[in-house]
Amino acid sequence: MSEDDDLTFSHKIKHNGGFVSPDGLCWLSVLSCLVLACSYVGSLYVWRSDLPRDHPSVIKRRFTSVLVVSALSPVFVWAWKELTGVRAGHSLLALMGIRLEGIVPAATLPLLLTMVLFLGPLIQLAIDCPWGLLDGIKVGIDPSFWALCVSDMRWLRNQVVAPLTEELVFRASMLPMLVPCAGPTAAIFTCPLFFGVAHFHHVIELLRLRQGTVSAIFLSAVFQFSYTAVFGVYTAFIFIRTGHLLGPVLCHSFCNFMGFPALSTAVEHPQRLTLLSFYLLGVLLFLLILFPITNPAFYSTPTPVCSLATNPGSVCS
Repeated sequence: MSEDDDLTFSHKIKHNGGFVSPDGLCWLSVLSCLVLACSYVGSLYVWRSDLPRDHPSVIKRRFTSVLVVSALSPVFVWAWKELTGVRAGHSLLALMGIRLEGIVPAATLPLLLTMVLFLGPLIQLAIDCPWGLLDGIKVGIDPSFWALCVSDMRWLRNQVVAPLTEELVFRASMLPMLVPCAGPTAAIFTCPLFFGVAHFHHVIELLRLRQGTVSAIFLSAVFQFSYTAVFGVYTAFIFIRTGHLLGPVLCHSFCNFMGFPALSTAVEHPQRLTLLSFYLLGVLLFLLILFPITNPAFYSTPTPVCSLATNPGSVCS
């Protein structure tokens, strides 16, 4: 084999007796992610209804749709592997972050990291809460409280179904397809674009129900896209570093519970100096421990998804 032939061969991926060029791999990866994102969003609208999205019957129907798409998402990844010929030394489920190795730190450390980031909002919530600490603990361990939560369709959507299905589709399924093409770092910033754009479907519903002016609706959509894209970068980073789906799901659920930090309320709060200090402290601590607490050594090194990268880089180590 000549030197030129050897160079050409090293930049191709062999599969089933044929070859896929790097450009072909990237096109297939992006197309697969796009189809998966459209399938997820499209499944929300297979049921025709004039009712708002928070109506229990609408929520139940959408549960069915997104759960079906989410259950089929491993098939998308398997089909992509077959088409591209990408091979890894891990099972399909392990590549998607569904594994037992390192599951205890994966269930605790990323959530702790996220709570540190939300230190200011958590302190604000504690100050404004009418309950005492013991009252809060009593409510938290009361089975009737959780039974009430589970019976609430909006709670189930926001805290369980949305975090689980969105992380499974937009992180666990897409990142393994993007990492061989773009590398881990670029994939972390590319994957959330599908997630952010997917949330633009809310514009259709708001316009249909005429809930606000057109300019206000689109301004809200741009803000939501920006927020969800940044959040997507964070959970993609957690997924790459830990190699687990569980961490991003729990962080997603926690962030849905907390909502966007009410910084404007904190500025006007009687104890604003204390609150703003905790807001700043939370951000500084978050940045300080971001890499140490997500060290892949805690979660079984190397993480399966990083094994797909030709040049894993520092984000995988």
